[in-house]
Amino acid sequence: MKILLLGSGELGKEFVIAAQRIGQTIIAVDNYEGAPAMQVAHGFEVINMLDGEALDRIVAKHKPDFIVPEIEAIRTERFYDYEKQGITVVPSAKAANFTMNRKAIRDLAAKGLGLRTANYRYATSAEELQNAVKEVGIPCVVKPLMSSSGKGQSTIKTESDIDKAWQYAVDGSRGDVIEVIVEAFVKFNSEITLLTVAQNNNPTLFCAPIGHRQERGDYQESWQPAIINDEALKEAQEMAGKVTKALGGAGLFGVEFFLADDGVYFSELSPRPHDTGMVTLAGTQNFNEFELHLRAILSLPIAEITLEKAGASAVILASENSNNPGFEGLENIAALPKTDFRLFGKPTSRPYRRMGVALVNAQKGTNIMDVVDDAKKAAGLVKVNV
Repeated sequence: MKILLLGSGELGKEFVIAAQRIGQTIIAVDNYEGAPAMQVAHGFEVINMLDGEALDRIVAKHKPDFIVPEIEAIRTERFYDYEKQGITVVPSAKAANFTMNRKAIRDLAAKGLGLRTANYRYATSAEELQNAVKEVGIPCVVKPLMSSSGKGQSTIKTESDIDKAWQYAVDGSRGDVIEVIVEAFVKFNSEITLLTVAQNNNPTLFCAPIGHRQERGDYQESWQPAIINDEALKEAQEMAGKVTKALGGAGLFGVEFFLADDGVYFSELSPRPHDTGMVTLAGTQNFNEFELHLRAILSLPIAEITLEKAGASAVILASENSNNPGFEGLENIAALPKTDFRLFGKPTSRPYRRMGVALVNAQKGTNIMDVVDDAKKAAGLVKVNV
């Protein structure tokens, strides 16, 4: 099969590697040459994916069997036409359109399916943001409707933060949608990602829950399994099953939840492998999240997903701008037991850019936060230099 991968970051790179291993052909697309997934794909294209005509051109050129989005900034309304042409959009054109914009997926979850979410409003200007903040209350969280990796996301703690939050959200927006969602602050105890695998001809499956910690709206560490009671896990699985069924199609979804004293809150959803799911590269499961996504796409039956080990991931961040970044300390991390690492191959660095990840595993039943500490220490041994 020929797969057109739209977005070629580190998640796309691991997906391409999984696809290569079972004989698929991948064309990787992004807006700059040398993106991580391009380095391992059969071919690549450099376009602005918000340019609908450019997108149409490469689809016509390559005639893919599958279109697999990896990022949000895509002219997704074109996907409906591609489906009419007989191309499979992953997970579906509807899923891609709904989840590329926080407004659509939040309204589907809260209003369409009745899932518990934070109280929220939308704003298209600084003035509307002022009113929205008054309605949901302070503290609250502001996010662009289209963004990724926490870009443009901030917390409003006082009225003086509102104008700064608006400008930060606008600057961090992807695409041409200038609108934000304002969410009431949920007093949660922890956050989890529930990797949910929708299959074409078989039941939906769930991976063991993944815990994670964020800074600046971006994940810093993730661990599997997360600490969660059976009742809350069942509630999260039911919510994830409902929303993925409503979106349709096959593939892996990263469904995010807040765990609070009064229950489970739906937060966000990505219709593709999730950054926190990189912990599955530590060998925590019988299949990692990229292999699961691929198998579901190709309608290869997945009999079961089993938790094999406890594991944790910790990101390796850049601290400076560079057009030729390198790494120090690889021999130190390589010497550690039960530890591995991935370097993403990004051609440039900037402060806080994710350049790699440290991976640690342990026997099931090990105190998971001890495993997280080991992953953080491992990541700290690697320095991104300029």
